[in-house]
Amino acid sequence: MQNLPPASSIDRTDDPATYDARDLIRNGIQAHIVLDGQTYTLRITRTGKLILTK
Repeated sequence: MQNLPPASSIDRTDDPATYDARDLIRNGIQAHIVLDGQTYTLRITRTGKLILTK
């Protein structure tokens, strides 16, 4: 997992960052996303939809 700066130190802009979900989900199945110590799972379904679960 990458070491990212704390959210409080990230510059805020009007333009949100854009990511291709397939870049985040490198194994083609799922990725884990951590926010404030909570881990979430991002998954691509067989029909190409995204699901984010806690």
